[in-house]
Amino acid sequence: MGRIDIGDVAVCALRAGLGATLFAHGTQKLFGWFGGGGLQGTAQGFHAMGYRPGGATALVAGLSETLGGAALVLGFGTPAGGAAVAGTMSVAAEMHTPNGFFNTEGGFEYPGLLGLAAVSLIAGGPGRVSVDHATGHVLDRPWMRAAAIAAVPPAVALVVARKRKALAAENGKETEEEGQEGQGG
Repeated sequence: MGRIDIGDVAVCALRAGLGATLFAHGTQKLFGWFGGGGLQGTAQGFHAMGYRPGGATALVAGLSETLGGAALVLGFGTPAGGAAVAGTMSVAAEMHTPNGFFNTEGGFEYPGLLGLAAVSLIAGGPGRVSVDHATGHVLDRPWMRAAAIAAVPPAVALVVARKRKALAAENGKETEEEGQEGQGG
């Protein structure tokens, strides 16, 4: 196993803190724990932000945060858990981008930093204080790390594109209906 050093402890602490934070956020979405809206409230929120269907989006976001967070806490399947967290936080950062950078203004600072931390854990690995290390890195191979990091940008682009397409279609329909009303139609 080798000797555990301060670097391993530091990586474990980062994994545990990031993973626990995301686990808590995910359970807010799924179950309404910690003052969250639960699946129904989260679905309504996602729908209002343009994600269609809101219910499926809420479920995927909640599962990604909950399961990805748990995987990071344990250091088990770190590439997959990190990718789930990085993808979800990247979509969240995109939602907050119109508000600028700083979290105090509703900006993308917080989700962006969480996503960046997740990608860093994928790239650097879970450390020796992890289930991945104890199991011989069966679910944490170098190719898995590369694939996980490579999968995040296209997945985020797909989710954001779907949102924008749905909003454009709805805005076009509203504009068309307003034009018909103005013509007495």
